[in-house]
Amino acid sequence: MKRRINPRKLLHSKWTAMSVSNKEKHFIVVAVYKDENDIVDKCKLEAVITQNDYVIDWHELEDPEKWRQGWY
Repeated sequence: MKRRINPRKLLHSKWTAMSVSNKEKHFIVVAVYKDENDIVDKCKLEAVITQNDYVIDWHELEDPEKWRQGWY
């Protein structure tokens, strides 16, 4: 079951990846990207440990098998 996330509250939110790769488990949303209609369509996650950036479709964060809101 997908959880509902308010896209206006994404910026600076914290996330935990359910499957860890490259020792990257905890992330912060550091940027939110909007389309030409001013609708949020992507976000940039930064890994806390490595500072690597990943741009993803923000809807991926609604999948509880991939992401959990907050740091655990």
